[in-house]
Amino acid sequence: MNAKPFPIRRIGLAAGLLLAAALAQAEPLDEQTGQLLVNAVEAAYALDLFNSRCRSDQSGRRTDNLNKELVSRFRMTVLDVQDDLFPEGYYRDAQARMQRDFLARLRAMGGCDGAKQARLRDELTRRYDTAMGEIAARP
Repeated sequence: MNAKPFPIRRIGLAAGLLLAAALAQAEPLDEQTGQLLVNAVEAAYALDLFNSRCRSDQSGRRTDNLNKELVSRFRMTVLDVQDDLFPEGYYRDAQARMQRDFLARLRAMGGCDGAKQARLRDELTRRYDTAMGEIAARP
């Protein structure tokens, strides 16, 4: 009989990684950094909504890219930012508000055609790129 040994090393490694992640997140964010993260999440969400609504691009690429950056730099996710730093205090409420705000803006511009003529995508992309640059510039 060839029984495999219990993977104790893997369990120890996993526990160590969880402890390291908990310790890394123990340091609270200052108000300026928190506002920077909120702005970045809003920028990514708005650009992804535009792409979804007006370009049939369902990828959510900007939010995914931001999520990767947040995890590597701050040990938190987009949902953590929405839960912990948004005024709503719950990610679903924050997402619902951002969607309502975006759709109201889109309606005011005359729908996707008006938004394209007003070059809204360029504006949203600049906002997103600026927010990502500010995050990358943080120590």
